[in-house]
Amino acid sequence: VKFRQIMADQTERAFQKQPTVFLWRKGGLTKSKSRFVTNPGLGFKTPTEAREGNYIDKKCPFTGKVSIRGRILTGVITKMKMNRTVVIRRDYLHYIKKYNRFEKRHKNVSVHLSPCFRDVQVGDVVTVGECRPLSKTVKFNTLKVTKGHQNKKSFKKF
Repeated sequence: VKFRQIMADQTERAFQKQPTVFLWRKGGLTKSKSRFVTNPGLGFKTPTEAREGNYIDKKCPFTGKVSIRGRILTGVITKMKMNRTVVIRRDYLHYIKKYNRFEKRHKNVSVHLSPCFRDVQVGDVVTVGECRPLSKTVKFNTLKVTKGHQNKKSFKKF
């Protein structure tokens, strides 16, 4: 009965657990030892949902074995059709020397979105950090989500 509150949400066919937490400890688990949570560093705070939630995500920068190193980027969410992965749009200006002007360009980047970020919608601004390759196209992990209200195709320079 005690384990119902501590144990993770079992939505997959395989048993979901964090590899660093031994669930069947004698005397039960305390709340602090029932979940592995780490700080990704670089001044980013761990969300309360990561500390107190029941999800299991081995690719999460807060509860999984993924370290953030390299670039920190910002973009706007454009698509949310994949499972735990979103596509962000990064807008930038490219200088044309001949005409002494700039042109608008953009790049789409696939980003892992941890379940600890709830109520995320298209148009929200996300800060992402580079990590090891998580799949064929995903090499970045979401660290912070701030609400946005503009159109997803609108050009916004950060």
